[in-house]
Amino acid sequence: MPLSDGRFRCPWAESSQLYRDYHDQEWGRPLHGDDAMFERMCLEAFQSGLAWITILRKRPAFRTAFSGFSIERVAEFGDDDVARLLADTGIVRNRAKIEAAIANAEVARDLDTGLDELIWSFAPPARPRPRELAELPATSPESIALAKELKKRGFRFIGPTTAYALMQATGMVDDHLSDCWIR
Repeated sequence: MPLSDGRFRCPWAESSQLYRDYHDQEWGRPLHGDDAMFERMCLEAFQSGLAWITILRKRPAFRTAFSGFSIERVAEFGDDDVARLLADTGIVRNRAKIEAAIANAEVARDLDTGLDELIWSFAPPARPRPRELAELPATSPESIALAKELKKRGFRFIGPTTAYALMQATGMVDDHLSDCWIR
């Protein structure tokens, strides 16, 4: 459906300017860097059970609260930081998700390879873009394998569905609809 600027977008991007900006500038574009990948992994985990718009609205506060998602810095968070985060109304205050983010930073810091390299090693081959939202899977063989590998290494709060959302967000898969203007 064309929006006011005449461009065709994936339908989920039409409900708010924040979604539109995220869709047009970030979602599905290849992302690299260990800290950048860690941020997206954390935000996808925090989104679990919530609307993505909630996370987008809170993302600036998340970035502040989690020291810019620096793996090295978050890996050093302790009990005082957990208490600080649980009191921070700017973020999603879920103890299990907060503790998982900190534990995941510890695991990411200690990887024998970078987090970016590990996650991208599960990128599937390119495939045709879907024609409609109903064609989008919730998981894929690659996201199932990625979630299994991350769990084996000690990562928490990232299952196959969250792993697939991470793959979409970071451009590992191109799930923009075939008539979407993004190329």
